[in-house]
Amino acid sequence: MAKLKLVAEPDKHEIRMWRDFEAPRELVFKAFTDPTLVPKWWGPYEVTTTVDQMDVRKGGIWRYVQRDDSGNEYGFSGVYHEVVSPERLVFTFEFEGLPGHVLLETVTFEEHDGKTRMIDSSIFQTVEDRDGMIQSGMERGAAASWDRFEELLKTL
Repeated sequence: MAKLKLVAEPDKHEIRMWRDFEAPRELVFKAFTDPTLVPKWWGPYEVTTTVDQMDVRKGGIWRYVQRDDSGNEYGFSGVYHEVVSPERLVFTFEFEGLPGHVLLETVTFEEHDGKTRMIDSSIFQTVEDRDGMIQSGMERGAAASWDRFEELLKTL
């Protein structure tokens, strides 16, 4: 199983992640943008995710809510700025628990020999925001999400 690669260079505003999936690009893009599939992979194993809104078009809004076993809820939301199926998505991302710390995320889907490399670039307003995201455990959460994503792709 391919693993998540993550780079966060010192003093840069970006976190860059990528991973290769054994699936064609159209399928990977569909699994990433289908509101019925997102709850099956988005977030770590110990939470459940509900898609509250997901309008995958330029200017469309997305909002997901995660719930843990203790009943805590965590909201995440943003706006799509660019949707080029099946090549690229550009959208904002905000954890509602820390309002005002909005990042710009670009996800690209590159197909090579029937496999797809998904590349996620997150640009933060400040290096401190980026470092705070890393310290929050996002790498563990992203790795779990992408493990779940790979498991889902095998069933489609």
